[in-house]
Amino acid sequence: MCKNIGCKYFGLFLILFLITVDNVFSQDKKEYKARTIAFYNLENLFDTINDPDTFDDDRTPLGKDKWTAEKYRDKLKNMSLVLSEIGSSVTKASPDIIGVCEIENNVVLEDLIKEPALLNKGYAIIHFDSPDERGIDVALLYKKEVFMPTSFKSHRLLLFKENGYRDYTRDQLIVGGLLDDEEIYFIVNHWPSRSGGEARSRPNRIAAAKLNKRIIDSVLRLNTDAKIISMGDFNDDPINDSFKKVIKTEGRKRKVTDSILFNPMESLYRKGEGSLAYRDKWNIFDQIYFTGNLISSTNESFSFYKAAIYNPAYLLTSSGRYKGYPKRTYSGGNYTGGFSDHFPVYITLVKLAN
Repeated sequence: MCKNIGCKYFGLFLILFLITVDNVFSQDKKEYKARTIAFYNLENLFDTINDPDTFDDDRTPLGKDKWTAEKYRDKLKNMSLVLSEIGSSVTKASPDIIGVCEIENNVVLEDLIKEPALLNKGYAIIHFDSPDERGIDVALLYKKEVFMPTSFKSHRLLLFKENGYRDYTRDQLIVGGLLDDEEIYFIVNHWPSRSGGEARSRPNRIAAAKLNKRIIDSVLRLNTDAKIISMGDFNDDPINDSFKKVIKTEGRKRKVTDSILFNPMESLYRKGEGSLAYRDKWNIFDQIYFTGNLISSTNESFSFYKAAIYNPAYLLTSSGRYKGYPKRTYSGGNYTGGFSDHFPVYITLVKLAN
């Protein structure tokens, strides 16, 4: 039982805080509409069929991972469960827009949205095959009842190795459309990895950042008021040069204007939060950032409400050396039946309901 004055004041503050949060959606008896934009690295969502044109041999029944139909079905079940729950604590529904990466093809996406956890959500798919050597792509899932695509394009990232040969990687996907009759653009990314070390691989992510910036600038040249949301697994943290020097994101909300890109993941990073862990260090490679006009919007149009990492207990490794890390499908070469080596991230947008 709380008896001291400080504790009583804390209780009063907590009550007022909860009322304030609730008022975001019902202030002065006004009803607000909330939409969740999510991103999730599905960590090698492959089917079991060997594609002779890509290096997918490990994820086949005879490959290193002994990737069977049963394991594939379990992976689909696990991924669909997570996707159905991201952001539901705020909206009481599954995400309206979902960017994904590390998926092999359109077939696995079709199988994914047919899983019981997603079957009745009304999702559709936008996907292009990329030239990535492993055959992994990015894609966008969206609820047909709330989003109507009007344009989409896959932008190729051209990289070259020291010997002059192409280094094939993922494309960047941009989709424009109407979210509840409001025009918004979504970009889905999966930037080059840190294989070979962060410093050695950095030029590839700088090149990816430059491509992302060109895509954003090309939209803004046509419409200076365009609302653009870029999401993905960037293999960089919010404070790395790719963000701070190339894209020039800002992590402090008070510093953001309509012409500045706001990255809410930067404040989460500085608090020590992470979407993946490596050698006892947490990173936020999974990020969502957007144009400043999503902060300055009026109640009549969508505006940014919150950003978060979705990491409920069931997504965490429960014991051992990697306790607290994301519970992945394979660990140390052994099948564990988990989810992904990344946690999903999401943002919530709100506006006055009609």
